[in-house]
Amino acid sequence: MLACANGHRFDTNRRGFASLIVGSRKLIGDSPAMLDARDTFLERGWYAELRTALGALVAAESPVRVVDIGCGTGYYLRGVLASTTAASVDSLAPGTSPASQGVVSPGVRALAMDLSAAAVARTVRSGLADDDTSTQGLVADVWSPLPIRDGAADVLINVFAPRNPAEFHRVLAPGGLLAVVVPHPSHLQELRAAGLAVDVHGNKTQDLIESLASGFTLESVEDLSRVLQLSPDDVTALIGMGPSSHHAPPPASSPSPSGPLTSTDVTVAFRLLAFRRTGD
Repeated sequence: MLACANGHRFDTNRRGFASLIVGSRKLIGDSPAMLDARDTFLERGWYAELRTALGALVAAESPVRVVDIGCGTGYYLRGVLASTTAASVDSLAPGTSPASQGVVSPGVRALAMDLSAAAVARTVRSGLADDDTSTQGLVADVWSPLPIRDGAADVLINVFAPRNPAEFHRVLAPGGLLAVVVPHPSHLQELRAAGLAVDVHGNKTQDLIESLASGFTLESVEDLSRVLQLSPDDVTALIGMGPSSHHAPPPASSPSPSGPLTSTDVTVAFRLLAFRRTGD
């Protein structure tokens, strides 16, 4: 059971997470169908380069408490926790064992938060909790005050998810890291040209930097880009896992004028930004 100073109490449900959503909701989180598509696409390794880069960025912080705002299926959080655990083991002096240095269980604690109860349930049961980590789930709205105490997180990760700058600043410890991933303007450009994916806001990065300027300092920007050769099933999963699923039919539903569908070149491009929390 979770409780606050005002007397509110919330029970952890049978699926292993707590929901702190109260009242009516105008926004709806990812559906199980979208999460299925995301699992299908991501587990094929198409975004592995992004997960590796994010994991390396977070591991360099040696965090104890990580919060994933917009956890989805838990794909990126799993990568982050694996990287932090590996970094702890690699830091051992030569000839010493992990047990002798107390790093068999590095003590990294993670909170997976999303508006979608289906997403949080999937993340919690996806094998995040093991001998080396402790991961809890929370259903909450990022646009509302976050049910997380002041300075509770060493690192916040935010991958293709909404942001609440004031609340991010409050829940991060002084000097904490905010790692944000946004799509690069060239992301899915072939699918957007074909009308199968929604447009990317061209000034998204600058808007992000300006929105965080009052409480964060930008430390680094890393661009990652690849051209993938995707099968029709891959393209269908890619479109179905994100906001484009609400705007376009799956590509496989439309016959190809030149015959059976074959592989398609698709640009995937991301921008990974690291912000340092400023102020007390």
